[in-house]
Amino acid sequence: MKGFSILSVIVSVFRAVHMEQIFVYGTLKKGQPNYFRMMDPDNGRAEFVAHARTVEQYPLVIATKNNIPFLLNVPGEGQRIQGEIYSVDQKMLKFLDEFESCPDLYQRTTVQLEVQDGLGEGENTLESGSFVNASVYSTTTYEPEWLQKPTYESYDAHGDHGLRYVRREDRSPE
Repeated sequence: MKGFSILSVIVSVFRAVHMEQIFVYGTLKKGQPNYFRMMDPDNGRAEFVAHARTVEQYPLVIATKNNIPFLLNVPGEGQRIQGEIYSVDQKMLKFLDEFESCPDLYQRTTVQLEVQDGLGEGENTLESGSFVNASVYSTTTYEPEWLQKPTYESYDAHGDHGLRYVRREDRSPE
């Protein structure tokens, strides 16, 4: 490997790692009960890219006895959802699929987003007002009455909705 330093080889390999953009809108956002899972290096790598909102409207509801936020895959209904875009490696993507019970409870689909700020660094920088596609965990499997529930533009576990999110660790067995 004449002419190559070990560092340049490591940097080249590091850049070759495929990163996927994920849009989170619920308990995985900063300041929410499961955000620590996004930042746990044992789960993989996640880098904040930008705040964004969906171009299309979707119903974001709080449902089940555990008050879980669900993005119902019903485009054109509800509100434009605000959340965060993260660039994640394959290890984190695998962890998130398991955490979100994908594909049984949630499905990972693609959604178009409008970037609200471009706070990412380096190659992760997105310009405010630009549009980008990212994966999102949404569900097509839900109780019919969920469509009658109030919808939210932005989820906050401590919001004025008064519905206390029950962490996975605190849930009673089904």
